[in-house]
Amino acid sequence: MTVQSLRTAPNQYPFNWVAGIFFTAIHALAILSLWCFSWQAVAVTLFLHWLFGSVGICLGYHRLLSHRSFQVPRWLEYSIALLGALAVQGGPIFWVSGHRLHHAHTEDRDLDAYSAKRGFWWSHMLWIFYPHPEFFDYDRYQKIAPDLARQGFYRWLDRYFLLLQIPLGILLYALGGWSFVVYGIFLRSVLLWHSTWFINSVTHLWGYRTFEVDDNSRNLWWAAIATYGEGWHNNHHAYPHVAKAGWRWWEIDMTWWVIWLLKSVGLAHHVTMPPAAVLATIRIDRDLDRL
Repeated sequence: MTVQSLRTAPNQYPFNWVAGIFFTAIHALAILSLWCFSWQAVAVTLFLHWLFGSVGICLGYHRLLSHRSFQVPRWLEYSIALLGALAVQGGPIFWVSGHRLHHAHTEDRDLDAYSAKRGFWWSHMLWIFYPHPEFFDYDRYQKIAPDLARQGFYRWLDRYFLLLQIPLGILLYALGGWSFVVYGIFLRSVLLWHSTWFINSVTHLWGYRTFEVDDNSRNLWWAAIATYGEGWHNNHHAYPHVAKAGWRWWEIDMTWWVIWLLKSVGLAHHVTMPPAAVLATIRIDRDLDRL
């Protein structure tokens, strides 16, 4: 894929009816949760939102596969990638290639698949319904993530990730019937989609900026809570290969807690930390603000 091929592509993309019907159907099925409520089902939703969202997407797809901000044994990397695939946000090669382009071309509305410069709704979800082939065609996007595309496991997962919902649904039904299925698959998927999409949309519109970087990324506390630390987006855009997103003591980063735990037991290594000199500067600024 070349930059020129993206720049000369038409600005108007046809509506993808398959994507439209799929996402509409899942949102509609999530509404069934109003008629099969149980606290146990809510607990399942919250647990899977964390497991697939924080561990699978934030830690796995994002900080591990997209940025290689730390390393884990291959068996653990593949296991975490499976959790990311269960989030129903696309296969790992697709997700990683799109995110790498986002960082490389954040200020360019043509080269960033979910550019915030196209407006809130485009960056939040419309980029999925009006797909540019450069971002959605495997033969093209796999060139952005060749490290993953070379591995048969990731090629298989990229193609068949949706099939993982079948054994998950069977397990949930066996544990708690249709209530667990509705809450654990449909409601959980919708909540996790929108919390993840908030990072593309709201954290490029609202919040504070610790670092003056060449984009409009911002730190937004409530987005960080909804996404287990990803909402400290300005920190991340300033230092994308750092494993820790929350840098100040009050910038809660639950995904980092899992990375720290893996490091503590010897399963994570080569963990990239914030530069000490930059952290010292932040502490100085904080102290000056108190005067």
